[in-house]
Parts: sequence; structure tokens; C-alpha cells
Amino acid sequence: MDDHLTVLLPVAAVWLAAGVVADGLPRLDRARALRRRTGWLSALTLTGLLLTAAILVVGPQSAGTTPIDRAAAGLTLAAAPALVVAVCTLRRVRRLRAGAGAFAAAPDTPAPHGLRAAAAHPLIGLPLQVTALAVLPAVVSAAGVDLLATPAMAGPAITVGALGVTVIGVRHALRHNRLAERAMPPAAAGSPRAASPLHV
Repeated sequence: MDDHLTVLLPVAAVWLAAGVVADGLPRLDRARALRRRTGWLSALTLTGLLLTAAILVVGPQSAGTTPIDRAAAGLTLAAAPALVVAVCTLRRVRRLRAGAGAFAAAPDTPAPHGLRAAAAHPLIGLPLQVTALAVLPAVVSAAGVDLLATPAMAGPAITVGALGVTVIGVRHALRHNRLAERAMPPAAAGSPRAASPLHV
């Protein structure tokens, strides 16, 4: 086991916790709980970004033999999804928290379907979970198992990772669409426009 595992484990733990919290947001049916949980998510996301950025910035400045330098080399795969988190996810989480705060005056105020659909948006959960997934190869390698050491191991590992990202993305998209449909107002019953065939 390499000593830079001690540097990578807190980063992996924070990203994994953020991914789990983000995944549970759409299941919350109370506005106050949604607001509280988005606060946790903001704190975890900022912590993950700060830790990742600090390692990626400080690591290359060392001589190449320190634990933080080796940790930085392992985190290069996570840099791109972490950038998406910084650019897209944080802004959406802030807007979601503000929206939940508008309904959170009473403890049992239901969270509207529109808020839950926003919580299920793929740009909230997907980048966080992909970042957590991208940190895992570095952690596994630091633990003594190099998944990319040989082509025989690298091919299946890359395939499994790509399939994992695809499955996560499809799951988020389906859940978001389902909640977005619930948030839409029902069509007016008996409306002539709704009943008539579509004319092009």
C-alpha cells in the first residue's frame, strides 16, 4: 500500500458522500428536508473541489516523489468531471436550495414536484458521481492494484467505467423526466385543441 493512499482517501470519501447525498435529493418530499440536504451537498461539494484543486495545484510543484505528487497524478482523471461540478453543479445546487427555502417556512410543507425534478436534474447528480467514480482508480492503484498496468486489465476496466457512467446518466435522465412530467399542469379536460388531431 502506497503512502499517498492517505491523501486520496479523504478526497474519495468526500466525493462519494456528495454523490450519495445528491442521489437522495429527489426522494425528499418535504421542502425543509430538501433545503437542509442541499446545504450538506453544497458543503461536501465545496470541500471536494477544494481538496482536489489543492492536490492538483500543489502536487506538480514538488520533486515528483512526495505522496501529494503521486496523488495528483492519480487525480488527473477526476479533473474534468470536477470542473463540470464547479461550473454547473454548484450553481444548480444554490438555486435549488434557494427554491426549497421559499417553501420551508413550515416543517411539513411538501416539496413541489418542480423542485424535486430540479433536484433530479442530471447536471446535479451525474457530475458528482462521475467524479467519485474517476477517483476510484487512483485509490485502487494506491492500494496496490493497478487497473491500467497491462492492456488485458486496462480494456475491461475502461469498459466497465464507461458502462457505469452511461447507466448513471440514463438513470438520472429517466428520473428527471418522470418528476418533470408530474410537475406539468394537466391538460384541460375537454379542450377542443387537446382533442383535435394535430394539423401540420
